[in-house]
Amino acid sequence: MPDEKQYDAIVIGTGQGGKPLSIALAKAGWKTAVIEREYIGGTCINVGCTPTKTMYNSARVAYLARRSADFGVHSDAVSVNMAEVRARKQGVVDMFRDAGLRGIEATEGLDLLQGEASFTGPHALEVRMNDGSRRAIAADKIFINTGGRPATPTIEGIENVAYLDSTSIMELDQLPDHLLVIGGGYIGLEFGQMFRRFGSQVTVIQRGDHLLNREDPDVADEVLKILSEDGITVLLGTEVLGVQQQTDSIRLAVRSPEGEQNIPGSHLLMAVGRTPNTDRLNLQAAGVETDERGYVKVDKRLETNVPGVYALGDVNGGPQFTHISYDDFRIIRTNVIEGGDATTLGRLVPYTVFMDPQLGRVGLTEREASRLNFRVAKLPMASVARAIEMSETRGFIKAIVEAGTNQILGCAVLGVEGGELMAMIQIAMMGKVPYTALKDAIFAHPTMAESLNSLFMKMEP
Repeated sequence: MPDEKQYDAIVIGTGQGGKPLSIALAKAGWKTAVIEREYIGGTCINVGCTPTKTMYNSARVAYLARRSADFGVHSDAVSVNMAEVRARKQGVVDMFRDAGLRGIEATEGLDLLQGEASFTGPHALEVRMNDGSRRAIAADKIFINTGGRPATPTIEGIENVAYLDSTSIMELDQLPDHLLVIGGGYIGLEFGQMFRRFGSQVTVIQRGDHLLNREDPDVADEVLKILSEDGITVLLGTEVLGVQQQTDSIRLAVRSPEGEQNIPGSHLLMAVGRTPNTDRLNLQAAGVETDERGYVKVDKRLETNVPGVYALGDVNGGPQFTHISYDDFRIIRTNVIEGGDATTLGRLVPYTVFMDPQLGRVGLTEREASRLNFRVAKLPMASVARAIEMSETRGFIKAIVEAGTNQILGCAVLGVEGGELMAMIQIAMMGKVPYTALKDAIFAHPTMAESLNSLFMKMEP
Protein backbone atom coordinates (compact mmCIF):
# COMPACT_ATOMS: atom_id res chain seq x y z
CA MET A 1 0.00 0.00 0.00
CA PRO A 2 1.43 3.43 -0.92
CA ASP A 3 2.35 6.07 1.63
CA GLU A 4 -0.44 7.81 3.52
CA LYS A 5 -1.94 10.84 1.77
CA GLN A 6 -2.90 13.78 3.96
CA TYR A 7 -6.12 15.76 3.48
CA ASP A 8 -7.69 18.62 5.39
CA ALA A 9 -11.01 16.75 5.55
CA ILE A 10 -12.39 13.32 4.65
CA VAL A 11 -16.08 12.57 4.18
CA ILE A 12 -17.19 8.92 4.25
CA GLY A 13 -20.38 8.53 2.21
CA THR A 14 -22.17 10.65 -0.37
CA GLY A 15 -25.65 10.76 1.12
CA GLN A 16 -27.76 13.85 1.60
CA GLY A 17 -25.38 15.13 4.26
CA GLY A 18 -22.04 13.89 2.97
CA LYS A 19 -22.21 15.02 -0.65
CA PRO A 20 -23.04 18.70 -0.01
CA LEU A 21 -20.59 18.76 2.91
CA SER A 22 -17.70 17.50 0.77
CA ILE A 23 -18.46 20.11 -1.90
CA ALA A 24 -18.78 22.90 0.68
CA LEU A 25 -15.47 21.96 2.32
CA ALA A 26 -13.66 21.91 -1.02
CA LYS A 27 -15.16 25.24 -2.08
CA ALA A 28 -14.01 26.72 1.22
CA GLY A 29 -10.43 25.79 0.30
CA TRP A 30 -10.10 22.54 2.23
CA LYS A 31 -8.28 19.72 0.45
CA THR A 32 -11.03 17.13 0.69
CA ALA A 33 -11.61 13.46 -0.11
CA VAL A 34 -15.07 11.91 -0.31
CA ILE A 35 -15.40 8.12 -0.23
CA GLU A 36 -18.28 6.18 -1.77
CA ARG A 37 -18.38 2.40 -1.99
CA GLU A 38 -21.38 2.15 -4.31
CA TYR A 39 -23.68 4.86 -5.73
CA ILE A 40 -23.58 8.62 -5.35
CA GLY A 41 -26.52 9.98 -3.36
CA GLY A 42 -26.87 7.50 -0.52
CA THR A 43 -30.11 5.92 0.61
CA CYS A 44 -32.45 8.74 -0.43
CA ILE A 45 -31.64 8.86 -4.11
CA ASN A 46 -30.85 5.21 -4.71
CA VAL A 47 -33.10 3.08 -2.50
CA GLY A 48 -35.17 5.51 -0.42
CA CYS A 49 -37.15 8.66 -1.10
CA THR A 50 -36.59 9.05 -4.84
CA PRO A 51 -37.45 5.52 -6.04
CA THR A 52 -40.23 4.88 -3.52
CA LYS A 53 -42.04 8.14 -4.22
CA THR A 54 -41.67 7.58 -7.96
CA MET A 55 -43.36 4.20 -7.54
CA TYR A 56 -45.92 5.70 -5.15
CA ASN A 57 -47.06 8.01 -7.92
CA SER A 58 -47.36 5.13 -10.38
CA ALA A 59 -49.57 3.36 -7.83
CA ARG A 60 -51.66 6.50 -7.30
CA VAL A 61 -52.28 6.78 -11.05
CA ALA A 62 -53.51 3.17 -11.05
CA TYR A 63 -55.77 3.95 -8.10
CA LEU A 64 -57.25 7.04 -9.76
CA ALA A 65 -57.72 5.20 -13.06
CA ARG A 66 -59.76 2.52 -11.27
CA ARG A 67 -61.80 5.29 -9.60
CA SER A 68 -62.37 7.23 -12.81
CA ALA A 69 -66.09 6.41 -12.85
CA ASP A 70 -66.42 8.29 -9.53
CA PHE A 71 -65.60 11.42 -11.53
CA GLY A 72 -67.91 10.60 -14.44
CA VAL A 73 -65.01 9.37 -16.57
CA HIS A 74 -65.23 5.82 -17.92
CA SER A 75 -62.19 3.90 -19.12
CA ASP A 76 -61.18 0.36 -19.96
CA ALA A 77 -59.85 -2.08 -17.36
CA VAL A 78 -56.61 -0.96 -15.71
CA SER A 79 -53.50 -3.12 -15.91
CA VAL A 80 -50.08 -2.50 -14.34
CA ASN A 81 -46.81 -3.49 -16.03
CA MET A 82 -44.29 -3.83 -13.20
CA ALA A 83 -41.33 -3.92 -15.58
CA GLU A 84 -42.35 -0.50 -16.90
CA VAL A 85 -42.96 0.83 -13.38
CA ARG A 86 -39.49 -0.36 -12.44
CA ALA A 87 -37.92 1.18 -15.55
CA ARG A 88 -39.57 4.54 -14.83
CA LYS A 89 -38.32 4.39 -11.26
CA GLN A 90 -34.78 3.56 -12.35
CA GLY A 91 -34.75 6.37 -14.91
CA VAL A 92 -35.49 8.93 -12.21
CA VAL A 93 -32.86 7.39 -9.89
CA ASP A 94 -30.22 7.46 -12.62
CA MET A 95 -30.96 11.10 -13.40
CA PHE A 96 -30.52 12.17 -9.76
CA ARG A 97 -27.46 9.94 -9.27
CA ASP A 98 -25.72 11.24 -12.39
CA ALA A 99 -26.38 14.86 -11.39
CA GLY A 100 -24.76 14.20 -8.01
CA LEU A 101 -21.71 12.63 -9.60
CA ARG A 102 -21.30 15.57 -11.97
CA GLY A 103 -21.46 17.97 -9.04
CA ILE A 104 -18.65 16.16 -7.23
CA GLU A 105 -16.47 15.81 -10.31
CA ALA A 106 -16.87 19.50 -11.16
CA THR A 107 -15.66 20.66 -7.70
CA GLU A 108 -12.01 21.69 -7.56
CA GLY A 109 -10.03 20.37 -4.61
CA LEU A 110 -12.37 17.40 -4.11
CA ASP A 111 -11.13 13.83 -4.71
CA LEU A 112 -13.73 11.08 -5.17
CA LEU A 113 -12.44 7.71 -3.93
CA GLN A 114 -14.69 4.86 -5.00
CA GLY A 115 -14.24 2.14 -2.44
CA GLU A 116 -14.90 1.17 1.17
CA ALA A 117 -13.31 2.95 4.13
CA SER A 118 -12.23 1.61 7.50
CA PHE A 119 -10.41 3.38 10.31
CA THR A 120 -6.80 2.51 11.13
CA GLY A 121 -6.51 5.23 13.78
CA PRO A 122 -8.43 8.24 15.16
CA HIS A 123 -7.73 10.32 12.04
CA ALA A 124 -6.52 7.71 9.55
CA LEU A 125 -8.34 5.46 7.09
CA GLU A 126 -7.65 2.64 4.71
CA VAL A 127 -9.77 2.67 1.55
CA ARG A 128 -10.25 -0.63 -0.26
CA MET A 129 -10.83 0.69 -3.74
CA ASN A 130 -13.36 -0.93 -6.04
CA ASP A 131 -10.56 -1.66 -8.52
CA GLY A 132 -8.80 -3.85 -5.93
CA SER A 133 -6.12 -1.38 -4.84
CA ARG A 134 -5.75 0.15 -1.38
CA ARG A 135 -5.17 3.72 -0.26
CA ALA A 136 -4.03 5.10 3.07
CA ILE A 137 -5.38 8.57 3.84
CA ALA A 138 -5.60 10.82 6.88
CA ALA A 139 -7.14 14.13 7.95
CA ASP A 140 -7.66 16.22 11.06
CA LYS A 141 -11.39 16.31 10.31
CA ILE A 142 -13.33 13.15 9.36
CA PHE A 143 -17.08 13.06 8.76
CA ILE A 144 -19.01 9.76 8.85
CA ASN A 145 -22.11 9.70 6.62
CA THR A 146 -22.49 5.98 5.92
CA GLY A 147 -26.26 5.75 6.51
CA GLY A 148 -28.13 2.53 7.20
CA ARG A 149 -29.70 -0.51 5.61
CA PRO A 150 -32.76 -2.72 6.22
CA ALA A 151 -32.47 -4.65 9.47
CA THR A 152 -31.96 -8.40 9.28
CA PRO A 153 -34.98 -10.18 10.76
CA THR A 154 -34.76 -12.79 13.52
CA ILE A 155 -37.56 -15.20 12.70
CA GLU A 156 -37.38 -18.97 12.84
CA GLY A 157 -36.84 -20.33 9.33
CA ILE A 158 -36.11 -16.97 7.70
CA GLU A 159 -32.66 -18.10 6.54
CA ASN A 160 -34.39 -20.54 4.16
CA VAL A 161 -36.81 -17.99 2.69
CA ALA A 162 -36.23 -15.64 -0.24
CA TYR A 163 -37.73 -12.62 1.50
CA LEU A 164 -37.82 -9.03 0.27
CA ASP A 165 -36.72 -5.83 1.98
CA SER A 166 -37.35 -2.17 1.18
CA THR A 167 -34.58 -2.25 -1.45
CA SER A 168 -35.20 -5.54 -3.23
CA ILE A 169 -38.98 -5.12 -3.46
CA MET A 170 -38.47 -2.21 -5.85
CA GLU A 171 -36.65 -4.51 -8.28
CA LEU A 172 -39.63 -6.82 -8.88
CA ASP A 173 -40.72 -6.98 -12.50
CA GLN A 174 -43.68 -9.25 -11.76
CA LEU A 175 -46.60 -8.37 -9.52
CA PRO A 176 -46.89 -10.49 -6.34
CA ASP A 177 -50.14 -12.42 -6.08
CA HIS A 178 -50.23 -12.04 -2.30
CA LEU A 179 -47.68 -9.83 -0.51
CA LEU A 180 -47.17 -10.54 3.19
CA VAL A 181 -45.76 -7.52 5.06
CA ILE A 182 -44.19 -7.94 8.49
CA GLY A 183 -44.20 -4.55 10.16
CA GLY A 184 -46.89 -1.89 10.48
CA GLY A 185 -44.58 1.12 10.45
CA TYR A 186 -44.08 3.77 7.80
CA ILE A 187 -42.12 1.59 5.35
CA GLY A 188 -44.45 -1.39 5.62
CA LEU A 189 -47.59 0.68 5.10
CA GLU A 190 -46.21 2.66 2.16
CA PHE A 191 -45.23 -0.51 0.30
CA GLY A 192 -48.33 -2.41 1.40
CA GLN A 193 -50.72 0.18 0.00
CA MET A 194 -48.56 0.69 -3.09
CA PHE A 195 -48.67 -2.98 -4.06
CA ARG A 196 -52.34 -3.25 -3.23
CA ARG A 197 -52.94 -0.48 -5.76
CA PHE A 198 -50.75 -2.23 -8.29
CA GLY A 199 -53.11 -5.19 -7.90
CA SER A 200 -51.64 -7.52 -5.26
CA GLN A 201 -53.51 -9.01 -2.35
CA VAL A 202 -51.79 -7.62 0.76
CA THR A 203 -51.69 -8.71 4.41
CA VAL A 204 -49.88 -6.59 7.02
CA ILE A 205 -48.78 -8.26 10.27
CA GLN A 206 -48.19 -5.87 13.17
CA ARG A 207 -46.99 -7.04 16.58
CA GLY A 208 -48.31 -3.98 18.41
CA ASP A 209 -51.92 -3.10 19.09
CA HIS A 210 -51.77 -0.09 16.74
CA LEU A 211 -50.14 0.77 13.44
CA LEU A 212 -47.56 3.58 13.40
CA ASN A 213 -46.68 3.42 17.08
CA ARG A 214 -45.31 7.00 17.15
CA GLU A 215 -48.70 8.43 16.28
CA ASP A 216 -51.73 9.21 18.44
CA PRO A 217 -54.30 6.38 18.64
CA ASP A 218 -56.92 8.34 16.67
CA VAL A 219 -54.44 8.85 13.80
CA ALA A 220 -53.46 5.16 13.84
CA ASP A 221 -57.12 4.11 13.89
CA GLU A 222 -57.93 6.33 10.91
CA VAL A 223 -54.96 4.93 8.99
CA LEU A 224 -56.23 1.42 9.71
CA LYS A 225 -59.69 2.41 8.44
CA ILE A 226 -58.22 3.79 5.20
CA LEU A 227 -56.10 0.70 4.54
CA SER A 228 -59.05 -1.57 5.25
CA GLU A 229 -61.17 0.41 2.77
CA ASP A 230 -58.41 -0.18 0.22
CA GLY A 231 -58.77 -3.93 0.69
CA ILE A 232 -55.65 -4.52 2.81
CA THR A 233 -55.88 -7.10 5.59
CA VAL A 234 -54.23 -5.83 8.78
CA LEU A 235 -53.55 -8.19 11.70
CA LEU A 236 -52.86 -6.26 14.92
CA GLY A 237 -51.39 -7.73 18.09
CA THR A 238 -49.99 -10.55 16.01
CA GLU A 239 -46.63 -12.26 16.62
CA VAL A 240 -44.79 -14.07 13.85
CA LEU A 241 -43.70 -17.49 15.12
CA GLY A 242 -41.93 -18.77 12.02
CA VAL A 243 -41.81 -18.89 8.24
CA GLN A 244 -41.47 -21.67 5.68
CA GLN A 245 -40.56 -21.60 2.00
CA GLN A 246 -42.81 -23.96 0.08
CA THR A 247 -42.74 -24.93 -3.58
CA ASP A 248 -44.88 -22.09 -4.85
CA SER A 249 -45.59 -20.04 -1.74
CA ILE A 250 -44.36 -18.70 1.58
CA ARG A 251 -46.19 -19.66 4.74
CA LEU A 252 -46.16 -17.60 7.94
CA ALA A 253 -47.04 -19.10 11.31
CA VAL A 254 -48.50 -16.40 13.55
CA ARG A 255 -50.19 -16.02 16.93
CA SER A 256 -52.97 -13.44 17.00
CA PRO A 257 -55.64 -12.62 19.59
CA GLU A 258 -57.77 -15.23 17.78
CA GLY A 259 -55.12 -17.93 18.22
CA GLU A 260 -52.43 -19.51 16.05
CA GLN A 261 -52.82 -19.73 12.28
CA ASN A 262 -50.84 -20.17 9.08
CA ILE A 263 -50.97 -17.47 6.40
CA PRO A 264 -49.89 -18.32 2.84
CA GLY A 265 -48.46 -15.72 0.46
CA SER A 266 -46.44 -15.48 -2.73
CA HIS A 267 -43.93 -12.88 -1.46
CA LEU A 268 -42.73 -11.70 1.96
CA LEU A 269 -41.61 -8.14 2.75
CA MET A 270 -39.64 -7.60 5.95
CA ALA A 271 -40.25 -4.02 7.14
CA VAL A 272 -38.94 -4.25 10.70
CA GLY A 273 -36.61 -1.26 10.84
CA ARG A 274 -33.09 -0.33 9.82
CA THR A 275 -29.57 -0.83 11.11
CA PRO A 276 -26.56 1.52 10.79
CA ASN A 277 -23.69 0.94 8.38
CA THR A 278 -20.99 0.98 11.04
CA ASP A 279 -20.03 -2.68 11.28
CA ARG A 280 -17.29 -2.46 8.64
CA LEU A 281 -15.84 0.93 9.60
CA ASN A 282 -13.52 -0.54 12.27
CA LEU A 283 -14.56 2.25 14.62
CA GLN A 284 -12.75 0.64 17.53
CA ALA A 285 -9.43 1.50 15.84
CA ALA A 286 -10.42 5.16 16.06
CA GLY A 287 -11.93 4.90 19.53
CA VAL A 288 -15.29 6.17 18.27
CA GLU A 289 -18.14 5.15 20.57
CA THR A 290 -21.42 3.62 19.39
CA ASP A 291 -24.64 2.77 21.20
CA GLU A 292 -26.00 -0.73 21.76
CA ARG A 293 -27.55 -0.77 18.26
CA GLY A 294 -24.36 0.34 16.51
CA TYR A 295 -25.25 4.00 15.91
CA VAL A 296 -22.42 6.51 16.31
CA LYS A 297 -22.79 8.60 19.45
CA VAL A 298 -22.60 12.36 18.85
CA ASP A 299 -23.10 15.52 20.85
CA LYS A 300 -25.43 18.38 19.98
CA ARG A 301 -22.88 19.65 17.42
CA LEU A 302 -22.65 16.16 15.83
CA GLU A 303 -19.08 15.53 17.05
CA THR A 304 -18.17 12.10 18.37
CA ASN A 305 -16.14 11.40 21.51
CA VAL A 306 -13.03 11.65 19.30
CA PRO A 307 -12.23 15.34 18.64
CA GLY A 308 -12.41 16.17 14.96
CA VAL A 309 -14.52 13.12 14.04
CA TYR A 310 -18.20 13.79 13.29
CA ALA A 311 -21.22 11.73 12.24
CA LEU A 312 -24.19 13.04 10.29
CA GLY A 313 -27.34 11.52 8.85
CA ASP A 314 -28.93 8.19 9.70
CA VAL A 315 -25.70 6.71 11.07
CA ASN A 316 -25.79 8.93 14.18
CA GLY A 317 -29.12 7.53 15.38
CA GLY A 318 -31.12 10.74 14.97
CA PRO A 319 -34.43 10.99 13.10
CA GLN A 320 -34.14 8.83 9.97
CA PHE A 321 -35.16 11.41 7.39
CA THR A 322 -33.33 12.91 4.41
CA HIS A 323 -34.16 16.45 5.47
CA ILE A 324 -32.60 15.82 8.90
CA SER A 325 -29.44 14.51 7.24
CA TYR A 326 -29.29 17.70 5.19
CA ASP A 327 -29.83 19.81 8.30
CA ASP A 328 -26.96 17.91 9.95
CA PHE A 329 -24.82 19.11 7.03
CA ARG A 330 -25.93 22.70 7.64
CA ILE A 331 -25.00 22.44 11.33
CA ILE A 332 -21.53 21.13 10.52
CA ARG A 333 -21.02 23.69 7.75
CA THR A 334 -21.97 26.49 10.14
CA ASN A 335 -19.64 25.31 12.88
CA VAL A 336 -16.64 23.85 11.05
CA ILE A 337 -16.42 26.13 8.00
CA GLU A 338 -18.08 29.33 9.20
CA GLY A 339 -17.03 29.28 12.85
CA GLY A 340 -20.61 29.38 14.14
CA ASP A 341 -22.36 27.61 16.99
CA ALA A 342 -25.29 25.65 15.56
CA THR A 343 -26.76 22.65 17.38
CA THR A 344 -29.46 20.02 16.99
CA LEU A 345 -31.32 21.29 20.05
CA GLY A 346 -34.90 22.45 19.58
CA ARG A 347 -35.18 21.79 15.85
CA LEU A 348 -38.57 20.83 14.49
CA VAL A 349 -38.66 17.42 12.83
CA PRO A 350 -41.39 17.30 10.17
CA TYR A 351 -42.12 14.20 8.15
CA THR A 352 -44.62 12.85 5.67
CA VAL A 353 -45.75 9.25 5.37
CA PHE A 354 -46.40 8.67 1.68
CA MET A 355 -49.41 6.48 2.00
CA ASP A 356 -52.46 7.89 0.28
CA PRO A 357 -53.85 10.11 1.63
CA GLN A 358 -50.57 11.41 3.03
CA LEU A 359 -49.85 11.76 6.72
CA GLY A 360 -47.90 14.95 7.48
CA ARG A 361 -46.61 15.38 11.03
CA VAL A 362 -44.61 18.00 12.93
CA GLY A 363 -44.17 18.93 16.58
CA LEU A 364 -45.88 17.32 19.54
CA THR A 365 -48.54 14.65 19.36
CA GLU A 366 -51.51 14.89 21.69
CA ARG A 367 -49.96 12.11 23.77
CA GLU A 368 -46.62 13.95 24.05
CA ALA A 369 -48.38 17.18 25.05
CA SER A 370 -50.21 15.53 27.95
CA ARG A 371 -47.99 17.24 30.57
CA LEU A 372 -48.93 20.69 29.22
CA ASN A 373 -52.05 22.84 29.32
CA PHE A 374 -53.20 22.36 25.74
CA ARG A 375 -56.24 22.37 23.50
CA VAL A 376 -57.03 20.32 20.41
CA ALA A 377 -58.61 21.39 17.13
CA LYS A 378 -59.75 18.63 14.79
CA LEU A 379 -61.42 18.85 11.40
CA PRO A 380 -62.49 15.92 9.19
CA MET A 381 -61.41 16.15 5.57
CA ALA A 382 -65.05 15.54 4.68
CA SER A 383 -65.65 19.14 5.86
CA VAL A 384 -63.00 20.64 3.56
CA ALA A 385 -64.48 22.08 0.36
CA ARG A 386 -61.44 21.40 -1.80
CA ALA A 387 -61.25 17.78 -0.61
CA ILE A 388 -64.94 17.30 -1.43
CA GLU A 389 -64.42 18.72 -4.92
CA MET A 390 -61.53 16.29 -5.42
CA SER A 391 -63.49 13.32 -3.98
CA GLU A 392 -60.64 12.92 -1.48
CA THR A 393 -62.45 13.17 1.83
CA ARG A 394 -60.67 10.51 3.90
CA GLY A 395 -58.74 11.51 7.01
CA PHE A 396 -58.64 14.59 9.23
CA ILE A 397 -56.51 17.51 10.40
CA LYS A 398 -55.54 17.82 14.06
CA ALA A 399 -53.61 20.63 15.75
CA ILE A 400 -52.31 20.88 19.31
CA VAL A 401 -52.27 24.42 20.76
CA GLU A 402 -50.85 25.66 24.07
CA ALA A 403 -53.78 27.14 25.96
CA GLY A 404 -51.99 30.06 27.60
CA THR A 405 -50.06 31.37 24.58
CA ASN A 406 -52.16 30.25 21.60
CA GLN A 407 -48.94 28.86 20.09
CA ILE A 408 -49.25 25.79 17.88
CA LEU A 409 -47.32 22.88 19.42
CA GLY A 410 -47.83 20.30 16.69
CA CYS A 411 -50.16 18.89 14.07
CA ALA A 412 -51.10 15.78 12.15
CA VAL A 413 -52.59 16.17 8.69
CA LEU A 414 -53.97 12.90 7.37
CA GLY A 415 -55.47 13.90 4.05
CA VAL A 416 -54.88 14.71 0.42
CA GLU A 417 -51.52 16.55 0.13
CA GLY A 418 -51.17 16.24 3.89
CA GLY A 419 -47.44 16.93 3.76
CA GLU A 420 -47.94 20.28 2.03
CA LEU A 421 -50.63 21.44 4.46
CA MET A 422 -48.51 20.30 7.41
CA ALA A 423 -45.66 22.48 6.11
CA MET A 424 -47.90 25.55 6.27
CA ILE A 425 -48.56 24.90 9.95
CA GLN A 426 -44.86 24.24 10.49
CA ILE A 427 -44.02 27.67 9.07
CA ALA A 428 -46.45 29.23 11.53
CA MET A 429 -44.76 27.31 14.35
CA MET A 430 -41.31 28.46 13.20
CA GLY A 431 -42.47 32.08 13.17
CA LYS A 432 -44.35 31.70 16.47
CA VAL A 433 -47.55 32.79 14.76
CA PRO A 434 -50.54 32.13 17.06
CA TYR A 435 -53.33 29.92 15.82
CA THR A 436 -55.66 32.94 15.77
CA ALA A 437 -53.70 34.46 12.88
CA LEU A 438 -54.39 31.38 10.76
CA LYS A 439 -58.00 31.28 11.89
CA ASP A 440 -58.56 34.82 10.60
CA ALA A 441 -56.22 34.75 7.59
CA ILE A 442 -57.52 35.22 4.05
CA PHE A 443 -56.56 32.17 1.99
CA ALA A 444 -57.47 31.72 -1.65
CA HIS A 445 -60.68 29.79 -2.28
CA PRO A 446 -60.97 26.94 -2.97
CA THR A 447 -57.65 25.62 -1.64
CA MET A 448 -56.56 23.16 1.00
CA ALA A 449 -55.00 26.10 2.85
CA GLU A 450 -58.35 27.64 3.69
CA SER A 451 -59.15 24.53 5.74
CA LEU A 452 -56.96 26.16 8.41
CA ASN A 453 -59.72 28.77 8.91
CA SER A 454 -62.23 26.04 9.69
CA LEU A 455 -59.76 23.97 11.72
CA PHE A 456 -58.89 26.73 14.13
CA MET A 457 -62.47 27.93 14.43
CA LYS A 458 -62.91 24.63 16.29
CA MET A 459 -60.78 26.18 19.02
CA GLU A 460 -63.37 28.86 19.77
CA PRO A 461 -65.92 28.39 22.57
